[in-house]
Amino acid sequence: MQLTTWLQLVLGRPFRRAGHRTALVAAGLPLHLAVVPLWLWLLGTMAALVRAPGAVAVTPLPVLLTLVVTPLLTVGQRRRYRTLVGKDLPRPAVPGPGHNWKSAVRRLTGRALWRQVCYHAVAGPLLAVLDLAVLAVWAAALVAASIYVWIWALPPQWRVTDLGYTTQAAYITAGGLALLFLGPRLTGALVRLETRAAEVLLGPSRTEKLARRVADLAESRAGVLDAADAERRRIERDLHDGAQQRLVSLAVNLGLARATLGDVSEDARKVIDEAHREAKEAIAELNNLVRGLHPAVLEDRGLDAALSGVAARLPIPVRVAVDLPQRPSPTVEAVAYFVVSEALTNVVKHAQATRANVTVERIGETLLVVVADDGAGGADLAAAGGTGLAGLAKRVASVDGTFSCRSPAGGPTVITVELPCAP
Repeated sequence: MQLTTWLQLVLGRPFRRAGHRTALVAAGLPLHLAVVPLWLWLLGTMAALVRAPGAVAVTPLPVLLTLVVTPLLTVGQRRRYRTLVGKDLPRPAVPGPGHNWKSAVRRLTGRALWRQVCYHAVAGPLLAVLDLAVLAVWAAALVAASIYVWIWALPPQWRVTDLGYTTQAAYITAGGLALLFLGPRLTGALVRLETRAAEVLLGPSRTEKLARRVADLAESRAGVLDAADAERRRIERDLHDGAQQRLVSLAVNLGLARATLGDVSEDARKVIDEAHREAKEAIAELNNLVRGLHPAVLEDRGLDAALSGVAARLPIPVRVAVDLPQRPSPTVEAVAYFVVSEALTNVVKHAQATRANVTVERIGETLLVVVADDGAGGADLAAAGGTGLAGLAKRVASVDGTFSCRSPAGGPTVITVELPCAP
């Protein structure tokens, strides 16, 4: 049993994928050689011009035909890889939409087209030589390994040489078997070389791959932020509709008990009063928690109303000016709200300010948020003293925004935030 398994690994594994790879090599020959006649035509014309200057004009027709057939050959190469080995070559970025002359100029001057021309006109013929060599190895291996069959099957008058069943024929058979074992490895190496050349010249460049990766990461991060925002809203809704309503019901029942139960002892009445007060304080704390997660007024009425509500609850006067012709995305809107809310909280706790100003306006595709106060200043973004500025900067960076804080000693402190808005 172990011997059978070993033979399957030694004999079967090299030939398992050799058929598809050999078919890929054979199918690549006509595609690799398609541009060769055009360039031989161009080289012949140029050679004739060197021999007899002025007698022959160099025509750009071969180059134009190469540019015309290059996209068709590229489609053929992609289909060859997809059909025979199941590999999809990545496509380069499209220079621009449209079918007007500007779009045609962008395509003709784009690097993607000329990389494809380089593949079909330079790399293709070189790969065709390697394809022929590998196919020749396979043909020689098959013929040599089956030499005894040819000796038996062919009539004597058709034989090139009269080998017969000799030692020389045994050597040829052994050489053919060796080539049969070498063939899959040569074919695999050539397929890897061709695949690498196709990915580099027919696919996107390294810069395009990085740009596409950055775009994918930005889209993925936006999805994560939207999911987190939706989860915050779900928690706020569950707290508002569940725990908060139960606490309200508890506070009402405790109030009714305190008002209607007149025959209880003084100690029991104190317990009811304490429970009633604790229930009301828990409701107030839960309201603050819900408001901190995602205030309903922000979703219903936007930044102007939400920030005005924040300013009204502060012990210092705050001037709020919001100029937004249209609402930004919910994620950007939430970031702006929390930045202003946390910044005003820091003003009250640390700045020793007597007033503050909040300005929110949209300039082009940027949401500009400015929070200023007349406090003592000295706020440091890099400090770890609990100012919360580093957390605000990270929250702003999560949506590709910029955060800056100017707070000289003695004040004033000005926090400026720029958030990108989709048009």
